[in-house]
Amino acid sequence: MAKNGKVLILIGSKSDWEVMKEAKTILEEAGVEVLLSIASAHRTPKRVQSFCERCEEGEFDLVICGAGMAAHLAGVVASHTLLPVIGVPLGTGGLLGLDALLSTVQMPPGVPVATVGINSAKNAAFLALRILSLKYPQLRDFLIAHREKTAREVETSAEEIEGK
Repeated sequence: MAKNGKVLILIGSKSDWEVMKEAKTILEEAGVEVLLSIASAHRTPKRVQSFCERCEEGEFDLVICGAGMAAHLAGVVASHTLLPVIGVPLGTGGLLGLDALLSTVQMPPGVPVATVGINSAKNAAFLALRILSLKYPQLRDFLIAHREKTAREVETSAEEIEGK
């Protein structure tokens, strides 16, 4: 297992890459090993099942799934593994992601999917890091440094605005 854990990121199609690459970047900056791949709950269910089997064999610590429209990917994965699953509803299609949000967040009891906002791949990565930090406490340093960096950015912005 990787020093800071290993996360599987599944996306439903190649078009999801632009949003979901943000999660991969943040996780890798924190030293987490990431496998990002495409698997569709509807078009390649056997491929999804194969990834779920790898989850149950202990290859990964956590799964992030990004999908748009019907967005059943995260729920299908959560139904096949006991690992934490984070769903990222993607803002595609005529409803601009509202359909994906509802499909991802409305799971039956016993099949939870932690769901972040529409197109919120960055928050999915930060939630994953918080979860992983329970097993890999050294990740807390990355999270603390990020929190301090964003606080400094706000302070700098406030000083700029107040000075005008």
